Amino acid sequence: MAWFAVYPNFWLHIGLVGVCLGVLVLFAEGLNRFTSTGSETVRKVVHIGTGNIILLAWWLQIPTWVCIAASIVASAIALLSFFIPFLPGINSVGRKSLGTFFYAVSIGVLTAWFWSQRQYEYAALGILVMTWGDGLAALIGQRFGKHHYKVWGIQKSLEGSLAMFVSSYIVSSSIWLAVQGNVWQTWLLPVAIAACATALEAFSILGIDNLTVPIGSAAIGFFLNQLFPLQ
Repeated sequence: MAWFAVYPNFWLHIGLVGVCLGVLVLFAEGLNRFTSTGSETVRKVVHIGTGNIILLAWWLQIPTWVCIAASIVASAIALLSFFIPFLPGINSVGRKSLGTFFYAVSIGVLTAWFWSQRQYEYAALGILVMTWGDGLAALIGQRFGKHHYKVWGIQKSLEGSLAMFVSSYIVSSSIWLAVQGNVWQTWLLPVAIAACATALEAFSILGIDNLTVPIGSAAIGFFLNQLFPLQ
């Protein structure tokens, strides 16, 4: 029981995260089954809501192994739902996609990489760039997209890509502003992160962008901060 003494609020924190995720999934399934909300909108509700849980995990200092275990369980459920669609509100995108599976995997990879080193901001940056950037890119692209292009047979729009860039920049600069303050790195380095995330999001065959965008964004942010450290 030594671990429990070190982390006395363990079950309370896990329960809080679990309740948030459960309510989110039930809400999405309710939208899918009982309203006329489009499947892509429902999926993005889950996409954005789930991603923001990383801020709760950061605030509560959830242990690394718990984050990885949650990622493994979520990945297994998402993969099973891909073949047996018992959660259509999560996986229904009108095309074959492993995006939800890749999304869960990326959370595990990023927390394994940065959580144990207490560099929480990089994991949060990668996940939230994917959460808000990709989520808003899809919704804005569908609603306002007028200038289309295709990458590997998948249609994108310049409007959606612009939403991805702007959202990624806002997320990255906001996290760094909170962590390292009002310095030039906070405002300039996110430009490179946003550009990288936007390019990776364009290549979304089978939903692979849900893996490449968060890991790529976090990696770029990490290595840029090594090249241009705070003085």
